[in-house]
Amino acid sequence: MDVELIFKIAAVGILIAILDKILKNLGKDEQATIVTLTGLVVVLMMVIGLISKLFDSIKTLFQL
Repeated sequence: MDVELIFKIAAVGILIAILDKILKNLGKDEQATIVTLTGLVVVLMMVIGLISKLFDSIKTLFQL
């Protein structure tokens, strides 16, 4: 597994947490929720790419 990907996911998490805190302190709870959900979708897209590569390598390993 790439260490870069772990750092990217951590960076997105830290950025989203900071934005969430700022928006909640400003009283914009709806926007904070949207930012959090957007961050979750971005991280899931990164992980889905890795899972796709995993399944491809399993297919080639077992020659399916």
